[in-house]
Amino acid sequence: MCWNFPTTLKHTFPSPWLELEKTLAVRDVALLSLKDIWQNTPPNWVGSDPCGKGWEGIGCTNSRVTSIMLSSVGLTGQLSGDLELLTELQTLDLSYNKGLTGPIPRSIGNMKKLLNLILVGCSFSGPIPDTIGSLPQLLYLSLNSNYFSGQIPPSIGNLTSLLWLDLTDNQLKGPIPISDGNTPGLDMLLNARHFHLGQNNLSGTIPPRLFSSEMLLIHVLLDGNQLNGSIPSTLGLVQALEVLRIDGNALSGPVPSNFNNLTNLNQMYLSNNKLTGPLPDLSGMNRLSYVDISNNTFDGSDAPPWFPTVQSLTTLKMENTQLQGQFPVALFSLPLLQTVVLKKNQLNGSLVINPTHSNQLKLIDLQFNSISGLEGKEAYNGTLKLEDNPICGLTGDLNNYCTVSFSSASYSTQNVDCDPVPCSSDQNSSPNCTCAYPYTGTLSFEAVSFSDLGNNTYYKILEYSLMQSFNYYQLPVDSVSLTLSNSTTTSSEYLEMKLKVFPLGQVSFNRTGISSIGFMLSNQTFKPPPPFGPYYFIGDQYEKYTESKKSSRSSIVIEVVVGGSILLLVILLAGVYVLYTKKRAERAIEHTSHFSQLDQSSRGGGVIKVKGVGWFSLKELEKYSNHFSVANEIGSGGYGKVYRGSLPTGELIAIKQAKKESKQGKLEFKTEIELLSRVHHKNLVSLLGFCFKKGEQILVYEYVLNGSLKDSLSGLHGSRILHDPSVD
Repeated sequence: MCWNFPTTLKHTFPSPWLELEKTLAVRDVALLSLKDIWQNTPPNWVGSDPCGKGWEGIGCTNSRVTSIMLSSVGLTGQLSGDLELLTELQTLDLSYNKGLTGPIPRSIGNMKKLLNLILVGCSFSGPIPDTIGSLPQLLYLSLNSNYFSGQIPPSIGNLTSLLWLDLTDNQLKGPIPISDGNTPGLDMLLNARHFHLGQNNLSGTIPPRLFSSEMLLIHVLLDGNQLNGSIPSTLGLVQALEVLRIDGNALSGPVPSNFNNLTNLNQMYLSNNKLTGPLPDLSGMNRLSYVDISNNTFDGSDAPPWFPTVQSLTTLKMENTQLQGQFPVALFSLPLLQTVVLKKNQLNGSLVINPTHSNQLKLIDLQFNSISGLEGKEAYNGTLKLEDNPICGLTGDLNNYCTVSFSSASYSTQNVDCDPVPCSSDQNSSPNCTCAYPYTGTLSFEAVSFSDLGNNTYYKILEYSLMQSFNYYQLPVDSVSLTLSNSTTTSSEYLEMKLKVFPLGQVSFNRTGISSIGFMLSNQTFKPPPPFGPYYFIGDQYEKYTESKKSSRSSIVIEVVVGGSILLLVILLAGVYVLYTKKRAERAIEHTSHFSQLDQSSRGGGVIKVKGVGWFSLKELEKYSNHFSVANEIGSGGYGKVYRGSLPTGELIAIKQAKKESKQGKLEFKTEIELLSRVHHKNLVSLLGFCFKKGEQILVYEYVLNGSLKDSLSGLHGSRILHDPSVD
């Protein structure tokens, strides 16, 4: 927007005007710089006023840019050093744009108010700048699935507010940095809950000083690196730890004896290292569900006594761990057990499967042992693998157990009580049998706590959880679809599922919808059900956008920029206001009174005029609420009922319809609208419009319940209140 303030006013009040002009100029330079160097920016990035003109993906507060959220929009180019000019920026999320390349500029360190730096699944490269450690308020740092190289900057240790550190799946090398009195290190991140550093080329030891009893870590993921040396005993001091992955390294020596102090641990992956000494003692770790210590060179021993005591165990993998002696029959009695893999050991004698075995047991893999007998096979209908055991040389009906077989699991979301409909070649049919262009991507779960991948209940719970989150944050989502292909896990043993998210009430999403969904997944706002553990999402580029169309409802816009209390005082004193041209206003009013008036002459009494509040026809509201259907009802009270509705843009609204006995006179209704239009508070939803036709008195609010996605940008989650005390 252009600000042409009178020269006399500038001389009378020089400070505020100059400060405002400086603020707008700096903001515009930064955004215009991005617009110039990026390709495929949103079509409405026109003009020089990103806040006033509502550039898609740009969030503003008091004319200052506070968020840039552009997931999966197909951006190409590099990051501009001019980003540092956006001094009020709190969230930068450019995830899932494979065309974004090059380094992170060192000037990133000047964005002192940044809370979320999320660049997931792009093609950024080069070293992570050490200036990233100069962001004192940073909470989330997610740079996974790029091509970053060099070492982890020790300066990250200065980010004392950091909760989430994810550098997974890059090309980082060198040691894990710790402080030494002169330089910072990751050991200083006492508030962090997540260290996700897997699938890199990190080397050296895991420093003992990396961990302490003061740390609050719940996830430590160091899998798929080149770390060596011993596992530090200080790891046993991190009492909150729930998931540990240090598999796929070159770690040696014994497992620390204090490991069983980690009584909150759910998933433990120590496989594919060079660990020696006795088998780890896991007694007392009563929350353990998934244990994989395969392919290490532990001392030869019989089955440890803790085997039948870990009642929460679903999965035990101890391939090639020098187990010997009789198979521990008591293991099968664990109530939640799904998978036992003990192949390539020296187990001998008879395998006895008791009728009391876990009814969830689906796989027993004892290939390459010395099993000579089998009892109770009739009581077991899961998969049993005995290839290369002496028993396979005996006669009898053992072919099913002694022949190599490859099992795989698959899953695809089923339709919800409807018949599939034929769709055009580039559309998909949703679970609710509507044709649309879904947003797609891949969910990678890094440490699941189950191994029965053929149990569809897990995936149905995940679908339900996704929809609950989308609804909770009022995102325009109709349904989700999950697909598990025959290749169940990746080489890193991550469980991958294809996700499709279908739009609500339209055939495609707009850019705001895609960016909001992308942010919910990239910022880990979505919390999966506990069995799925930590995850990340890589979204595909979305191309079939619903473009925003200018309607009469949006043809009259009053743009007010408030730079602070001083500027507000100046505006009041000077009497400066900004309006669109009179001709444009009059032309718009001829077509609609959405933001100015409602003709009620047919009801015997003049005109309702409420500035800044939209007008809706009864026909529109019936359409948006599915004719005020019971399914859309979300509340009721002394005044009337509240229904959920959806605008053509996909925006959700709350429609409050008065009961017949609760209706007011026209003057009282007008007074209420005027009052509500002036109420603005962070914990009150905004009044969007009203309807006063055919005897109806209806108010239309923004739809917010128990917090909004916007709240999560600053880590806030709280209820926002519909300003109607009669509706509980």
